[in-house]
Amino acid sequence: MPGGAQEKTTGPNQIALPMLPMRDIVVFPQMTAPFFIGRSLSIASLEKALEGDRQIFVVAQEDPLIEEPEAKDLFRVGTIGKVLQIMRLHNGTIKALFEAKTRGRLIEAHMDEPHFAAIVEPIPEEASDAPELHALSKNTRAEFKRYLKDVKRRTEGIEKLSIDSEDPHILADRIAPLLNMDLQKKQALLENNDPKKRLEIVYGRMLEEKEFKKVERKLKERVQGQIGRTQKEYYLNEQVKAIQKELGQGEDGKAEMEEYAKKIADMELSLEAREMAEKELQKLKMMPSMSSEANVVRNYIDWLLGMPWAEITEDNFDLEKAEKVLDARHYGLEKVKERIIEYLAVAQQVGKMKGPIICLVGPPGVGKTSLARSVAEALGRKFAHVSLGGVRDEAEIRGHRRTYIGAMPGKVIQSLRKVKHKNPLLLFDEIDKMSYGVMGDPAAALLEVLDPEQNHTFMDHYLEVEFDLSDVLFFCTANVQQDIPPALKDRMEIIRLSGYTELEKEHIAREHLLPKQIAENG
Repeated sequence: MPGGAQEKTTGPNQIALPMLPMRDIVVFPQMTAPFFIGRSLSIASLEKALEGDRQIFVVAQEDPLIEEPEAKDLFRVGTIGKVLQIMRLHNGTIKALFEAKTRGRLIEAHMDEPHFAAIVEPIPEEASDAPELHALSKNTRAEFKRYLKDVKRRTEGIEKLSIDSEDPHILADRIAPLLNMDLQKKQALLENNDPKKRLEIVYGRMLEEKEFKKVERKLKERVQGQIGRTQKEYYLNEQVKAIQKELGQGEDGKAEMEEYAKKIADMELSLEAREMAEKELQKLKMMPSMSSEANVVRNYIDWLLGMPWAEITEDNFDLEKAEKVLDARHYGLEKVKERIIEYLAVAQQVGKMKGPIICLVGPPGVGKTSLARSVAEALGRKFAHVSLGGVRDEAEIRGHRRTYIGAMPGKVIQSLRKVKHKNPLLLFDEIDKMSYGVMGDPAAALLEVLDPEQNHTFMDHYLEVEFDLSDVLFFCTANVQQDIPPALKDRMEIIRLSGYTELEKEHIAREHLLPKQIAENG
């Protein structure tokens, strides 16, 4: 720019000044601060200011990452001030001490050689002498003193800052640079020429920071408290170990804990079951090994690790074998056996045992239970049997909560643990003999077990973790169809087994019962 900034044409109330674009810094009036200058055009601007009356215009870049800014990259409002002194550093940069005086509006910017320059219009302060402005100024000064104490902790230099001025314009500009605000918010505050609004923004921001600091302090105290509790727990655990060692319980207990930990690591548990087992094991480690509480926890871990979380048997869909097994074990009942073969044929087609739950209905002694056992044998599945006759407590199905003395899982979980597989044929015997009592409705609990939409997340009250029952093949038996709870009946396919004729009874006695008795009694 030949001739320098002073040769630019200016309008009324406008002045031509060297310009200093700043990256990530907003300079407020009444602010005296050192800056490190490295760009060649910025250094030239400083030198130009020193040649004259030392006045210079400082304005922030909208994007601090731009190395060579253009006029469009600058904010429209900056600060007019003086360069008090400069110091040339060995790396070629300059440290300049700048004293800001007043706001200025950027009218025109020249970003070419030999230095940055601008046409600037000084912005006069809005005059205001309202009583509420002075009251706000007084409150802001008081809050700033608390702010220094609570947030800034009176860092060196800040505590020497004078805020005793009665001028509200100066007060807002003195405090603003110290607040934790981003570039855009500080620039918006600089561009605001209303002293009342500026004080309100500054006052509100101090309250926000103080509240944030309070939350941060509480969080820190909570974390420190947690660390203290952890150290205390470690100390107490070490003492418990020492006491157990003196009592001769140390080595046995250690071996038991290691065995449990190995089982938990090696077993294919569900994520929820693994987390629960590890949690209970940590609890057990802190208990005296012979205490009643330790026995309760130990029993629970044994149940958790004793469940068949992943053990399954492959289904055998050989229909000829199934037919032979049914014919060998059951004389007559042709329609019943035909329906069961159809049921297995459908399962063979889809590759899995899905479909209606079969309920065998008939008088006692017609072979309902043995028929279900034969189906399990034909499929190659384990057979589990749950008798529901006289059950009137839903805890028999869902289990008892561990808070009760002598608590145990329900019959479903007990049966699965007994057969050691998660996909047995599970027979609910005599579902028509259940009754509703003061301890709940077992039929409602059984409904959850049999419902394919719910049983994949079945939760026994004792285990307190979900167990997948969707692989279990359910069969039911009943003597009287009318006594089956309606909600259960709707979910089952009823297959009726009538009594045997005299000829059939004679054949069964001759071909099955007599050979069996001869074999058993010699």
